[in-house]
Amino acid sequence: MKVLKVILTAAVFFLATSVICAQDRRINNRDSQVHFSVNVDCHSCEQKIRRNLPHLDRGVRDLTISIEKQLVTVVYRHNRTNVENLKRHIVGLGFTCEEIKLDNEGNRI
Repeated sequence: MKVLKVILTAAVFFLATSVICAQDRRINNRDSQVHFSVNVDCHSCEQKIRRNLPHLDRGVRDLTISIEKQLVTVVYRHNRTNVENLKRHIVGLGFTCEEIKLDNEGNRI
């Protein structure tokens, strides 16, 4: 009886893990990430971008801003917006904006 409980518990755990992984892959297939070099000089500039960049209803899922690196990273839904639209919006806020590529360690390529 104990062996049966262990087997059933393992099976339930395996199925739950499979479902969670499948959901993560589906989310990742809808999302894209882009890095911009932006002239962000202060916290006020950072807040201006955070308040005015299109939010979830327009496709932005996550936003990371580094004042030290002058780097803005945007995770977005590619079926709702695109890189050019995001760049145009940042430039419209009065910032210079250039798409850049980063390696796995976060260094510019």
